[in-house]
Amino acid sequence: MGKVVRFYETEDGEVPVKKFLDSLPGKVAQKVSWVLMLVEELDILPATYFKKLVGSEDIWECRTQFGSNEYRILCFHAGGSVLVLTHGFVKKTQKTPAKEIERAETYKRDYLRRHKRHE
Repeated sequence: MGKVVRFYETEDGEVPVKKFLDSLPGKVAQKVSWVLMLVEELDILPATYFKKLVGSEDIWECRTQFGSNEYRILCFHAGGSVLVLTHGFVKKTQKTPAKEIERAETYKRDYLRRHKRHE
């Protein structure tokens, strides 16, 4: 069955994950897109590609490795089968930087606040 993947959009119309995807070189973008397709289509994903971040407010990461680089797109579940992608970054350290998790949590709170009004 899979998930419905949505891109988080700020109140002023910016889409951080789209900006990240657009910045990637061709072959990297292809692999990241492939991982996102797996996330959309599969009910159960190996932790190689999709993992909950420990100590976060239910923030998950879509994980892609290309060469020696690791690419991450952070996301959260927004009810039902909806998965909202917040933003992406190139991971350069062992642990996911706290500022990236905080950014995703801020986007999540904003998204849920604005979308509760519409439901």
